[in-house]
Amino acid sequence: MVERQVPKIEYFDSLDSTNQKLKEMLQDPSLPEFTVVYADYQTAGRGQPGNTWESEKGKNLTFSILIKPDFIDVGEQFAITQLVTLAILDVLRPHCKTVSVKWPNDIYAGDQKLAGILIENSLKGSYIYNSVIGIGLNLNQKTFSAKLPNAVSLSKLTGKEHDVKKTLKLFIKAFANRYIAFAENPDFRKLSADYVEHLYRNKGSHLYKDQNGSFEAEFHEIKPTGQLVLKRSDGSLHSYSFKEVEFII
Repeated sequence: MVERQVPKIEYFDSLDSTNQKLKEMLQDPSLPEFTVVYADYQTAGRGQPGNTWESEKGKNLTFSILIKPDFIDVGEQFAITQLVTLAILDVLRPHCKTVSVKWPNDIYAGDQKLAGILIENSLKGSYIYNSVIGIGLNLNQKTFSAKLPNAVSLSKLTGKEHDVKKTLKLFIKAFANRYIAFAENPDFRKLSADYVEHLYRNKGSHLYKDQNGSFEAEFHEIKPTGQLVLKRSDGSLHSYSFKEVEFII
């Protein structure tokens, strides 16, 4: 049974990576669930494999949170992604109605990237022993590198500054609410339906690109494993794991 508890928040002025720091802290087996590592700046922030996360010091929200979801089977681990992304939308929706989840775990406002997530799971048998969830949310940054042509911040979208620490606390509360409710009643079908409802490009036909080139398709479904299934114009269904298909924006 997951217990609601006051989160342990460890603040650092600068870190290589909040995920790496939290994983080092896991050498202490008594480290409580919902422990948070938060830094004003990451010198080696990471996105998904092969990507880096760029963030201006003190302007954005970069943190990692620990959960111990031993009630989730390895084959169902995509539920963690769904819980995290939906919790972020819970926090952002009051400020921006256009936010959505770009499969599998980026947060977009329209066609611009607002946040990225990196989830690293440790397995014990067929279950997840612990999960370190790293989140980078563009909060108050005004300019971005030319290497990030579609990045945007909540401040640019709303025209006002947002309190970093308050936003962190709002996320912890939103995530804890979703996570604990799911632990008490793990309804994977409902969770997936909620995720799909808020999915970027979940309606209409759009352009994509895979190893064979570009094509037009519409969203069909998300498999329990997290694979994206697209339906092409000829009616054929194609399943993709992460990095196997690219959204042409």
